Formats: sequence, C-alpha cells, structure tokens
Amino acid sequence: MSERRGAFVLQILLIVLVAVNLRPALASVGPLLTEIRDDLGLSNTGAGAVTTLPLAFFGAYGLLAAFLRRAPRGETLLVTAMGLLVAGLLLRLAPSTAALFAGSLVAGIAISIGNVAIPAIIKRDHPGSITTVTAIYTVAVTTGAAVSSGIAVPVQRGLDASWRLPLGLLVIPAVLAALVWLPRARRAAPGTPVPAGASRQVAARVWRSGLAWQMTVFMGVQSLLNYVVLGWLPTICQDRGMAETSAGYVLALSALFQAVGSLSMPTLARRARDQRPIVVLAVALCLVGFAGIAWAPIGSVWLWTVVLGFAQGVLFATALALLGLRAHDAQVAAQLSGMAQGVGYVIAALGPLLVGALHDATDGWTVPMTVVLVITAGLALPGMAAARDRTVGAPAPAEPARVTSGETR
Repeated sequence: MSERRGAFVLQILLIVLVAVNLRPALASVGPLLTEIRDDLGLSNTGAGAVTTLPLAFFGAYGLLAAFLRRAPRGETLLVTAMGLLVAGLLLRLAPSTAALFAGSLVAGIAISIGNVAIPAIIKRDHPGSITTVTAIYTVAVTTGAAVSSGIAVPVQRGLDASWRLPLGLLVIPAVLAALVWLPRARRAAPGTPVPAGASRQVAARVWRSGLAWQMTVFMGVQSLLNYVVLGWLPTICQDRGMAETSAGYVLALSALFQAVGSLSMPTLARRARDQRPIVVLAVALCLVGFAGIAWAPIGSVWLWTVVLGFAQGVLFATALALLGLRAHDAQVAAQLSGMAQGVGYVIAALGPLLVGALHDATDGWTVPMTVVLVITAGLALPGMAAARDRTVGAPAPAEPARVTSGETR
C-alpha cells in the first residue's frame, strides 16, 4: 500500500511540476504591462494583444489533435510542450517588438500542448479520483500564476533591471520540468499507439456532441473572464490610483484565491448530485467580485479580489474536471480536452483584446466592465447545461434505438 501511495504522490508531483509552468508566461506580463506598453510605444489595444496572442494559441494543439492519425503519448507531449515553452520564453527576450510577439506565440502553442495532455493523463492514470487530481492540478496552475505575477515587479526593481529579466527567469522551471519528464517520455515511446484512424473516429463522435459544445463554450467563457483579470486587473487598479507594486500584489492575491477555490471544488462537488449548484454559486460570486473591483472604493479592492479569485478558481476546476467526468474513456478525454480548449481558448483570447479596445474607445473602465458583467451572467447558460450528469463519446449502439436516459448526447 505504501509503495502504491508513493507512486501516486510521485505522479501527482510530476503533474504539478508541469502545471506550474502553464500560466506564468502570461500571468507575469500583467503587472509589467504598463512598462512594456510605454517601453515599446504600444497602444492599449496593442498591449492587450501581448496577452491575447498566446491565448489565441492556447488551443492550437487541441484543434490539430482531431486530425492526427495517431495520438502521441502524453509523456511525449509534455516534454515537447516544455521544450517549446523554453524556446518561446527565450525568444521574448530579444530587444524588439516582433520578438516579444513571436515568443508569446510560441509560448502559447507550448502551453496548448500541456493543456490538452494533462487532462488525458489524469483520465488515463487516475480514473477513480479525477475531481481530486484535477483540483490539485488547477491549484498548481493558479499558484504558478500567483507567484509569477506577485514577484515580477519586485524582482525587476530589486535587481534594477528591465521588464525582460523577470520574464526570462521563467525559463528555469520550464527546463526543470522538461528534464524530469524526459526519462518517462523515453520509456513511454515504445508503448502501443492508437490505431490509425481511431483518433479521427473518436474525434467525430466528440465534435458532433451537443454536450461537448456546451462544455466548450463554458470552458471558453470562464477562461475569457480569467484572462481579462490576468491581462487588465493591475492596469485597472493603477488607473484607479493604486501603486504599480500593489497592483501586482492584487493580481497575485486573485491567483492565490483561485487556488483556494480550485482546492474547494471537490468538497463542493461531494455535496451536490451534479455540478449545477457549483456553477450558479461561482457565477454569482464573479458578478459581485467584478462589480466591486470596478466601482467600489479602491481600498476595498482586496476584498473583491478575494471573492472574484475564489469564484474563478471554482469555475476553472469545474471546467477541467468536466473534461474527465463527462468523457467515456481516456481517448475521448483527450479529444474532448482538445476541442474544449482548442475552441475555448480562441473564445478566451477575445477577452483582453475586447476590453483593451473598449477602454481605448471610451477612455475609461465603465463600458468595458459593464460588458464583462454581461458576459459573466451569460456564463451560467452553458455552465448549467454542461454540469448535468451525462457522458460524451460512447460508441454508438449496435442496433438503432430510441433515445433513452442512458444514451450518449
């Protein structure tokens, strides 16, 4: 039993090591965005594109996965993801605007591979504890975002360096993750591949599923709201009179309580028959949090950030857990993860860009934040639909039959 428990803990630690690398490339930009904008002469829309570009490619591999004849092993995908992430982070250090955008693009593609691979690995290796392992994974993701956003400005100022230094230091944990997963990828390489054409058959079932599309919209919209926070929360706080360092701490606080919310999701899930009450509660808290950050006295922004961060952590953990809970098997989980994140992150990428464009057009935050509130309220619709206890991707029955409660949607 102790050996099995030790193996389980080791597997979780390996997942965590990758997970902490999946958001810092984006999260650390937010606190430095004002300086990046001023240094490179970017408009607010252009500054928003710095965070939008990697988001637009967060789902790139997920869209490609549906067309692959053979699905690569998850271990191979994670090593590839970390290698590409290192390349993208280094490219961003070159002294040009083009290099910043090109490096962000490569980093986004790298993260897209990790986004798809890990939920499939969780479904494959931990089918009996999907909710718990996914919660740990999301805590690691949000903790990586919290730490990187919180220390970006202090590291820059403490070392009297430009904004490029804290972004460059992110290479270290990415290299470590690649080195740790490399032996496992080599051992996994001779494993039995998915038969040619099987991935496409599974993909066809998933992409025709109404439930899969509901999950995709839910994933996309909750991610859109999250990346509005990552991209613009520090700037909103600064424009309302907060110091740059404090604004970075606000973003770190948001990410920290996203971790708390993610860790709370399994407990909340055990108290409900399905995930619909969780979705309603989290959406309501998001509305309160966004409104408080936009219009309550600036001194209370810490409270509203806690509320918003907790709610977004619950939503993120729920969206990722559904990829495993609603999947018929590990192959379906990989395709569903690819679809939901591939299309979902394209939706999410519109958030920072839209908010930046509205801010440019109105020279204020009232209109952008009002739009954010409307989008938040709308999240309840796909969320409630996706949270029902159903399954995606089961093989079609041998004989035609009328739809019953047990048939795949």
